[in-house]
Amino acid sequence: MYDIKALYEAKSVENAIELMKEHPEAKIIAGGSDVLIKIREGKMAGCELVSIYGLDELRGVSMAEDGTLRIGSLTSFSHITKDPLIKKYIGVLGEAVDMVGGPQIRAIGTIGGNTCNGVTSADSASTLLAWDAIVELNGPEGVRTLPLEEFYLGPGKVDLKSAELQTALLIPKESYENCAGFYIKYGMRNAMEIATTGCSVNVRLSSDKKTLERLRIGFGVAGPVPRRARKTEEEFKGASLEAGLPEKIGDAVLKDVEPRDSWRASKDMRLHLCSTMTERAFIEAVSRCGGEIPEKA
Repeated sequence: MYDIKALYEAKSVENAIELMKEHPEAKIIAGGSDVLIKIREGKMAGCELVSIYGLDELRGVSMAEDGTLRIGSLTSFSHITKDPLIKKYIGVLGEAVDMVGGPQIRAIGTIGGNTCNGVTSADSASTLLAWDAIVELNGPEGVRTLPLEEFYLGPGKVDLKSAELQTALLIPKESYENCAGFYIKYGMRNAMEIATTGCSVNVRLSSDKKTLERLRIGFGVAGPVPRRARKTEEEFKGASLEAGLPEKIGDAVLKDVEPRDSWRASKDMRLHLCSTMTERAFIEAVSRCGGEIPEKA
C-alpha cells in the first residue's frame, strides 16, 4: 500500500497549475517511477499528488517551423528511442535513454521526470546538456524558458517555482544540424544500473571533415549536478583532427569536473573515467560525423 493523502487528476496544463495553487504542498506525479518508490520508502508518506499522466498534450516529439525539436515532458523513454525525429537528428538521445532501468521503467518513465528529479546520474541529462537543451516551464506567471544547465540548482534540486510545471525540452536547430554524438555509461552491471559516470560528446566538423567546428561534452556524476565541460569545449573549438587530439581533450576535461568519493567509485576512479570516456566518446562522435582521427606515427 502507498501512504497517499490525496490524488488530484489534472485535465489540462492550466488545470494542473490551478490544482498546485490550491494544494501548494502537493507533488507532481507523471509516470511515477521515482515518486512511488519514495512514497513506499516512507520519504513522502501522507503526501498529496497532482497527476499529469493523462495530459497527452505533453507527449510526443515534434519540429517547429524554425527547426527546433520539441520533446514533450511526458514522452516516455521507449517512445523517445523509437521516435523518427529523434532517430534522424539526435539518435544518441534515444541510445542514452535506452540505458535507463529495464523495459518496464522505460515504458512508464518520462523525460520530464528524469530531468525534474535533479539527480546527477540521470541518463538523459548529460546528452541533453550536450545538445544545448532548453527547458520550457508553465506556471501562474505564464511560460518561461531557460537552459537545462541553469535548471539544475543542486543535488536533487531544480528551478521549479511554486505551482510551476515542466512542459517540454527544446533542442534548437543550431544545436543538432550536421552534428553527431555518442554517449557512454559506466556501471557495475550492463542493465538496471545507476551510472557510476556518464559522458556524452557531440561534434560538428568542417565541410572537409578536417576541423572541429563545434564540440559539446556533457557529464553525469562528475559533480553535484549534471554539467558541461565548457572550458574544454572552448579550448578545442577550431582544432584540427590530428593524432593525439582525443587524449588532449580527455586530459583537458579534468579541469571541468569535480567528482566525489562514494560507495560506487572513488574520486580518482571517476576522474580516470571522465578522461577515458571522453576520449572514446569523442572518437566515436567524430566517426559518426564522417571524420577520422589519424593514427599516431
